[in-house]
Amino acid sequence: MSLNPSERPTPADLLAIALEVVRPAAEQVRRLRAEAVGEVSAKSTDTDVVTAADREVERQLVAGLRQRRPHDLLLGEEYGAAGGGPSPTGVRWVIDPIDGTVNYLYGIPFYAVSVAAEVDGQVVAGVVLNAATGQEWTATLGGGAWRQGRRLRGSSETRLSHALVGTGFAYHPERRAQQARVVAELIPQVRDIRRLGAAALDLCLAAEGVLDAYFERWLQPWDLAAGALIAREAGLTVAGLSGAPPGEEMVLAAPPALFGPLHDRLAALRA
Repeated sequence: MSLNPSERPTPADLLAIALEVVRPAAEQVRRLRAEAVGEVSAKSTDTDVVTAADREVERQLVAGLRQRRPHDLLLGEEYGAAGGGPSPTGVRWVIDPIDGTVNYLYGIPFYAVSVAAEVDGQVVAGVVLNAATGQEWTATLGGGAWRQGRRLRGSSETRLSHALVGTGFAYHPERRAQQARVVAELIPQVRDIRRLGAAALDLCLAAEGVLDAYFERWLQPWDLAAGALIAREAGLTVAGLSGAPPGEEMVLAAPPALFGPLHDRLAALRA
C-alpha cells in the first residue's frame, strides 16, 4: 500500500502499511532462527546481545517503509534515526526488529517484530507480531486494540493482591540489582510476578488480560511505542510515576482499578 505524499494518512492507512512490512519481517526472523542465529555481539553490556538477524530484519523493515513512504522519518533500535530534522509528512515510524533477542537466541518462543507510526509525535497505529507463534496484536488511535479479530479490553481484576504482574530487567548489573530489590518488596503484595523477556509482548498480554498489569524501567521508544498504544486502546492506563509520561524512568500499564494501587506501591518503593 502506498499513499500520495500530499495526502494526510489516517491511522488505518498507516496500520495497513505496518502490517505489510511486519508480516514478511516476521517470516524472515523465523527463517533466520531456523537456519542459525548467526553472528552475535554485545550491545550495552556482555549480557545484552544483538544478532545479525536484528540488523538484517531492521534493514528489511526500513526498505519496506521507504518503498511505501519515502519521505517519512524512521527510528530503529539497531541503526537509530534515519532522516534528520522535522518530518515533511509529519509521520515517523518506530521499529524494533526483534524484541526479546535473548529469547530468540535461546529458542524461547517469545520474541516479536514491533512497528508503530507516529503522526506529529503521537503514536496512532501499531502492530506487534510474535514471530515464533504468529500471534498478532494491532491498534489504531481511537479504533481499539485487537488480536486477530478479537477486541481486547484488559483484565477485570480489581485487587492488587490477586494481580499477576509482568515486569522486566535491564542489562546493566547495577540497574538489575535495583529492579530485583523492587520485585522482592513487591511480590508479597501481588498474586505473582512474571518476567517473560519482551516488553512489547508483555504490553500486549496486559492488553489481553493475560497479565493483569505490567511495569518496567529503562525501556526505549522502540520497546514500547506499539505495545503501549495497544494497551491504551484496550482500556489500560499507561503512564510513568507521579504524573510523568511513560518512558525510560518507568512504564506502568494497568486497568484503572489496579493502576492507582500499583502506582502507589511502586512509588513507595522508589521504583
